[in-house]
Amino acid sequence: MSLAAPRASALLSGAAFALAAGLMWGLVFITPLLLPDYPAVLLSVGRYVAFGVIALPLAFMDRRRLRGLARADWLEALKLAAIGNLLYYSLLASAIQRAGGPLPTMIIGTLPVVIAIVSNRRDAHRDGRLPWARLLPSLALIAAGIALVNKVEIDTLRAAGADFDLARHATGALLAVGAVACWTWYPLRNADWLRAHPDRSPRTWATAQGVATLPLALAGYALVWAFLPAQYAPPLGPRPAVFVAAMVTIGLLASWLGTLCWNEASQRLPTTLAGQLIVFETLAALAYAFALRGTWPAPLTLAGIALLIAGVAWALRATPEPVAAEAHAN
Repeated sequence: MSLAAPRASALLSGAAFALAAGLMWGLVFITPLLLPDYPAVLLSVGRYVAFGVIALPLAFMDRRRLRGLARADWLEALKLAAIGNLLYYSLLASAIQRAGGPLPTMIIGTLPVVIAIVSNRRDAHRDGRLPWARLLPSLALIAAGIALVNKVEIDTLRAAGADFDLARHATGALLAVGAVACWTWYPLRNADWLRAHPDRSPRTWATAQGVATLPLALAGYALVWAFLPAQYAPPLGPRPAVFVAAMVTIGLLASWLGTLCWNEASQRLPTTLAGQLIVFETLAALAYAFALRGTWPAPLTLAGIALLIAGVAWALRATPEPVAAEAHAN
């Protein structure tokens, strides 16, 4: 009984941290819609320049713990920054600017399913295995919810008639699939490091990723402006005040604080379950998109959202079984 209470507490606190991360990450989906006159790659490097600058004073305050990171740790932070930050958001922002907010959001919404499947095969020896008979109902609920919302949005786009450019939306969908690949890799690798270093602070690791991102983002920022036409008005673009405010907001909330909350969740939850909780990002992004439109979701959209929530709740009830115990029993 004394062992069950901490586990239940870890599940609840882990889910709360994942929810907080999702609410903050959802902000990045509406930023490309608020700044359609900025190239997607500029939004990505701008966001992570802001993230890196924000991380510097945090790194100074946490310098003792950061000095404890080995060279291999910094190389891992650099890889996570390059793929999970810069490449992921470049692909996502490009997808949103080509296909609008809902379609890429729903494609990214497949992440809980994709990560759960990959993790259940990849991390069974570390986290235990969720038998497919228990995992499939929650995955089916999540997939059905995503399909319902996606259908409503595609029908809405098609109803726009001449404004619906199939080739442009198909390109946006492909870019969103690339973003899914990046963000399937990122949480699995990030969880590997966190679970291998349970004595390390998730806050320190979030700050380390910010510090690692800064030189990459600065180099990318210089490269982008070297090739952009003068009409984009370097170095801050045609609407500098809005651009800076948006980059600082998502740099602080979505990048640093969101990463911190996700790291906390990753240390508390099995990777298979944590992966499914990325669904909170999809729900938040949809809520923000509808708020930006000034419309309420259609009934089918609400039904899809209910299915997503039901799938997450079902997943949290499932308990991984140790692989060693299964092998011993056989």
